[in-house]
Amino acid sequence: MAEKAVPSPKNHSTGLWIGGIAFTFFIAFLGFLLAKVPGFSLVGQMASAIMIAVAYRQLFGYPNALKAGINFSSKILLRAAIVLYGLKLNIHTVLEDGLGLLVRDVGIIIVAILLTMWLAKKMKANPTISLLLGVGTGVCGAAAIAAVAPIINAEDDDTAISVGIIALMGTIFGIVYTILRPILPLTPAEYGAWTGMSLHEIAHVVLAGAPGGQEALGIALLAKLGRVFLLVPLCFILMYWMKTKAGAKAADGAKVGFPMFLLGFIAMSLIGTYVIGPVVVVPNSVMTVVESGTTWLLTAAMVGLGLNVSLMDVRKKALKPLIAMGIASVVLSIMAFVLV
Repeated sequence: MAEKAVPSPKNHSTGLWIGGIAFTFFIAFLGFLLAKVPGFSLVGQMASAIMIAVAYRQLFGYPNALKAGINFSSKILLRAAIVLYGLKLNIHTVLEDGLGLLVRDVGIIIVAILLTMWLAKKMKANPTISLLLGVGTGVCGAAAIAAVAPIINAEDDDTAISVGIIALMGTIFGIVYTILRPILPLTPAEYGAWTGMSLHEIAHVVLAGAPGGQEALGIALLAKLGRVFLLVPLCFILMYWMKTKAGAKAADGAKVGFPMFLLGFIAMSLIGTYVIGPVVVVPNSVMTVVESGTTWLLTAAMVGLGLNVSLMDVRKKALKPLIAMGIASVVLSIMAFVLV
């Protein structure tokens, strides 16, 4: 009688690796469905998926058997999504039409990061989460946090906590902006500039800018693009800062690696600006598919991060950074209002 074939450990590991990736996409799909529900539509697919992932972790624990695939999503797919995200940045538009906004965006980012970190220091808050929240507030929300996290050696749960806070706060601020719009003494262009200069995510800018009309939304997105553009020099500044810190702690063997995905982000920005359209005509339907794919990759990556979140740690580590970031966000809103 022939013996039964025993699956090799390698095949077993490959299956679990694929299963882990599929698991993150399944929760991303649940987040997509949840985002269709009234109320959650304001939060969006990414934040909805993170909430489901965090809830799963608290109820059922971390699925250790799928760890390799989940880690692949939270690290490799995350970097792939950041690279593709570069296609959203039209460098030519920012430099030609938004130079005045770009200068003000620089001030917004500097104030966001320094004020958040100063408040965090005063409150003795977690410095890593505070820095991630400062970057997310000043630049472009979850994408900025995801880009900066590996540079500053942030832990996965710190990154996930920061993304969740940014999504929540940005949604709240976006709704408040929409309520305030009719009573503010701002033209559509001024309202759009205020929105694009101060809100956290591109989705939040669209949420608040659209009610102001096409002119308001166009200016809002232009101001926001300027902040996305500044993510590149900010990453290099943070790399220099980390290398300086590592040099001071050379005895501990500290090292700072170069984030190669940042070069991919820059390359995609250049391709999206100077190749797609001027040289190669790509149908809008194809670009829509690419944009949707980018969102799904980023959502699956955030699910991987969300599965690492322990609410016990959140209570201990995130409350003070949340307060610091909230105060900084209010200050930025006032500052942007004055600047427009």
